[in-house]
Amino acid sequence: MAISVVMPALEMAQETGKLISWLKKEGESVAKGEPLLEIETDKAVMEIESPGSGVLAGISVQAGTEVPVGRTIAWIVNPGEIPPMDEVAAESGRKTASITAPLTSTAAATRQTAEPAQSATQPANEPAKISPKARRLASERGVNLADVRGSGPGGEILASDILSAAESKTGAPPAAVDAGSPIARLMAERTTHSWTTVPHFFLVREVDAGALNEARQKLRPEIEKSHGVKLTHSDLLVALVARVLRKHSPINASWIDQGVRAYAEINIGLAIAVDDGVIAPVIHNADQAELGEIATRRRDLAVRARAGKLRPADIAGGTFTISNLGMFGVDAFTAIVIPPQAAILAVGRIADRVVPVGVGPDARPGIRPMMTLTLSSDHRVVDGARAAEFMRDLVEAIGNPQPWLGGSRPRSATSSTDVT
Repeated sequence: MAISVVMPALEMAQETGKLISWLKKEGESVAKGEPLLEIETDKAVMEIESPGSGVLAGISVQAGTEVPVGRTIAWIVNPGEIPPMDEVAAESGRKTASITAPLTSTAAATRQTAEPAQSATQPANEPAKISPKARRLASERGVNLADVRGSGPGGEILASDILSAAESKTGAPPAAVDAGSPIARLMAERTTHSWTTVPHFFLVREVDAGALNEARQKLRPEIEKSHGVKLTHSDLLVALVARVLRKHSPINASWIDQGVRAYAEINIGLAIAVDDGVIAPVIHNADQAELGEIATRRRDLAVRARAGKLRPADIAGGTFTISNLGMFGVDAFTAIVIPPQAAILAVGRIADRVVPVGVGPDARPGIRPMMTLTLSSDHRVVDGARAAEFMRDLVEAIGNPQPWLGGSRPRSATSSTDVT
């Protein structure tokens, strides 16, 4: 029996996905779970596995095409089996209408010449269809959609139409720009959207990392022996942050549909630098994972992220993110919240500094390994007091990590619910 290959929905509110490449050719055999295609979403470029075993057939979408979620783009059939012809024909007929990738000015002009009748068939009282990318470009470049004549099928407004309209407004062609890699473009789009739509606020705390260093030195041989992986400061921070979040469910939440959604699961994203940008794969249920398991997952995600081999589940479901630039010698920085998450923790390097050692009149200057933490929060979800309480407990956990790593801390009673 034929199995349909559809454009998957990998993120909340995702409407389309862009097909980057087929990893198998039509007519080639493929096994269930084997990488079949690459798609681009708002977070990353990732491989999609085959939903079944058989022969790839009936490909109706080519690389570079943006496809609505749920649409059938190919079939997995038995050898000698023909894919459902009615579906293949229907998909082929809709193929052109789904393309929303940018076109050059020459390609747009050619298309407009070849299809003048289709552009003119849009009823005057019916809103013109517009691709998601074209709508975003129109907003960014101040183009009035009412003034744009779509060159796509049925008068659909494409990204090239918006670029042409923006060019005519300025009277000069746009300067040549390097579009960059897909990951770089996605990072630019997502950070711009977050910075311009999320009301950020920031809290900064300095913490003595002496106990954290001691915990790493003590636990590293054991973890390396039992799991075959080196324990890092990031592993310890993932474990501690996840456990502190048990007490602070308002931080482990999202702003969705004009309300706050608190999550029962604690899934920590860890920002990882790759060749052409930054990606944040997720360590799921990090509050329940042992330190060795966290270190193993972190290493596996980092290796596959840098090789471009992350799976959809690797970047889905994050509820809080940690970005650690300490290994680059950065003392402190502020990070941009990754929607729909409510907060991200920026971690600077551990460096010896002269600080007061002791309390009150007995305090004396001393040299201690200090680390700066900066919490960026979405003010729609988290207020200053709750964010400060979270930072207070996190500083306490870093200053005395053993009880948090070895014991069980009480989980907040708040479950995954919507609170408006």
